[in-house]
Amino acid sequence: MNLDPLPLLGFIAVCALATFLTRVLPFIAFSRQAEHPLVIHLGRYLPPAVMLILVIYAMRDWRPLSEGAANLSANGWPMILAGLIVAGIQLWRRNALLSILTGTGTYMGLVQWIG
Repeated sequence: MNLDPLPLLGFIAVCALATFLTRVLPFIAFSRQAEHPLVIHLGRYLPPAVMLILVIYAMRDWRPLSEGAANLSANGWPMILAGLIVAGIQLWRRNALLSILTGTGTYMGLVQWIG
């Protein structure tokens, strides 16, 4: 069965363009208001708030004290260790990308190794 790659490449190009535009348009729209107090406030507090929401979402199903005992199963350890490593790297280097990549790699490695 021969499939024509042209429609798939077109789909990828449209998705890439849409993703790029959704990232760029806010910067273009707010370029004149960069010094506005609301924009400064959002720039200062929104990134940590989004990261906190992501942490809460990632840990939503983890029960640290299930059935009256500490959850140190294969579910618990990778999450605990990866979270501690992310917190340590973030405090040490203050680099969100490094923290995210290291935490993701640590978690995935531990899940494969322990589980």
